[in-house]
Amino acid sequence: MFLPKYPDNPTPPPAHTHTPADPAPVRRTLQQISISPGAVAAVLVGGVVLTALLAAVAATAISVAIAAVVLRSMLRDHHRR
Repeated sequence: MFLPKYPDNPTPPPAHTHTPADPAPVRRTLQQISISPGAVAAVLVGGVVLTALLAAVAATAISVAIAAVVLRSMLRDHHRR
């Protein structure tokens, strides 16, 4: 009674027939891009410099935060007396 009814042909016929397309278009070749070793070195040096600056900013921020905590602690002890 509640059994599913399967179609006789499990694969439906294709909705459209395959028509051959036009021949593949001619691909245009891109010009060769050459990168000089000087440009690679400049990018590497720039990356090293930026990384060093970021590390310096982070170290400065940490030291300022530590100094602020120490000064706050000293001022709090000074106001208690």
